[in-house]
Amino acid sequence: MKKDIILAGVGGQGIISIASVIGYAALQEKMFLKQSEVHGMSQRGGDVMSNLRISNDEISSDLIPYGQADLIISVEPLESLRYLGYLSPKDGWLVTNTIPFNNIPNYPDMEKVMAEINKLPHHIALDADTLAKKAGSARSANIVILGAASPFLGLAYEKFEDAIRFIFRTKGETVIEKNLTALKLGREFADRNI
Repeated sequence: MKKDIILAGVGGQGIISIASVIGYAALQEKMFLKQSEVHGMSQRGGDVMSNLRISNDEISSDLIPYGQADLIISVEPLESLRYLGYLSPKDGWLVTNTIPFNNIPNYPDMEKVMAEINKLPHHIALDADTLAKKAGSARSANIVILGAASPFLGLAYEKFEDAIRFIFRTKGETVIEKNLTALKLGREFADRNI
């Protein structure tokens, strides 16, 4: 099994946390992984992207060839469109939030952004912000998105739960439980909309 994943969003939205959870889950399943450094303006508000590759076999490069990503996981809808060229046109999936982070003065009309996303044959687009609030933490939108992406990652769902427990262990049980709920809400949304 091999998965090439583009992680996209805006600085401060939790891209690194998504990568950490996926990476921990992959390592628990004895997989290999490589991740590129986060590219872009990673301070709060700047666009960011990273390549994450997981495989049962050794991985020679941390960079995903153009047009060959299995999955784009995006916490911001416009950022998901920025990297569509990396997505495999045949069977690649996009999982994205539908709530914009208006970090630029000429942010496009959301109807146009969503029209482009809806053209894709394989996509999950969800209001992760509202589901995160339902989980008890507005800051967990990234974990909602991860939950929605989890069916496409080829890893056991329980490994993501274990990863959240490990990565957020110093934040306390309340934070762990809110993130587990966020993960579950994202997964349930994906299961209903695949």
